[in-house]
Amino acid sequence: MSAVAITTASTAPAAQAPAASRPAGQVFDRPDELAAAAHEQVVFCHDRVSGLRAIIAIHDTTLGPALGGTRIHPYASEAEALTDVLRLSQGMTAKSAAAGMELGGGKAVIIGDPRTIKTRDLLLAYGRFVDSLGGRYVTAADVGSTADDLDVVAEATRWVVGKNAGGTGDSGYSTAYGVFCALRAAARHRFGQGGLAGSSVGVEGVGKVGARLVGLLAAAGVERILVSDPDTAATARLAGNYAAVEVVPSVIDADVDVYAPCALGATLTPESVAALRARVVCGAANNQLLTHGVADAMHARDVLWVPDYVANAGGVVQVGGELYGHSRETVERGIEAIGHTTDEVLTTAEDLGITTAAAADAVVEARLAAGRQEMGR
Repeated sequence: MSAVAITTASTAPAAQAPAASRPAGQVFDRPDELAAAAHEQVVFCHDRVSGLRAIIAIHDTTLGPALGGTRIHPYASEAEALTDVLRLSQGMTAKSAAAGMELGGGKAVIIGDPRTIKTRDLLLAYGRFVDSLGGRYVTAADVGSTADDLDVVAEATRWVVGKNAGGTGDSGYSTAYGVFCALRAAARHRFGQGGLAGSSVGVEGVGKVGARLVGLLAAAGVERILVSDPDTAATARLAGNYAAVEVVPSVIDADVDVYAPCALGATLTPESVAALRARVVCGAANNQLLTHGVADAMHARDVLWVPDYVANAGGVVQVGGELYGHSRETVERGIEAIGHTTDEVLTTAEDLGITTAAAADAVVEARLAAGRQEMGR
């Protein structure tokens, strides 16, 4: 087992060389928006025996230990994996702060196809790396990992939440329910008190979160639910279970009232926003914006976007509650409060004439600033 740890402390980016002349796989001197993210620690993990190649990123521990899931994905390059883990961990800081959790932001990625690389030895090796951080990072499940996987990881470290054995299990429903609460609040803002009833929603990605969101939408009286996913068995199953479901090749440019991105991130680009016909965007995917400027493009088109880290915090409320021993009732109230936070963000944005991204960022920064002041920073 070997690891390389990089600790960053700068709060402002250095002067940038032209992006084309510099490699993308960097932590300190990046050519993108992550240059100013100031991650506290980035750990590159390699275990020769199991073949594990992983990166753990701790973005900010002002409010508590960095919590975030483990994503297992066949990244095209180490640079792509690094960019993803840096973005995801930064998003976790915002997500926990917006949800009012005493948690910081972290994330891990394991490079490889989860269908072929996941072995007991690899998961145990990963658990040893998590354990070496002494509780600064607490891991959970994410795309490509499951509660069953976490049971194995937990044999090597106690810094695991969302496991089956002694834990709260899969957080997919909690995430979906939090998105539903946010979406319901956004629909009331945009469509009036009728909200979602009689509306149309396009759900992109119907994995363990998206599929559950479809069920919640159907129960809420959504008239037409378009779904898209490369997994044709999953879409066919939903179409068979719910009369309102229609399977389509793509939903991002479909004629729907709401676009709900629930797959991987960065689907909201200048080009896709120009093609949007939905008036509300709210979904479970992390890091939905390709760049921060996309939020301005949606604002200019009067598209109401619920920032992803506000909408998809249900999972972190569940597993964070597990870490701190919260009751089931407390966790449920925390998830339902996502709707109230959404109301606050959307009302603030409307009152001040700013983007919903700026309004949500202000909520997060206020909480982090209070935490830093309390710590004497």
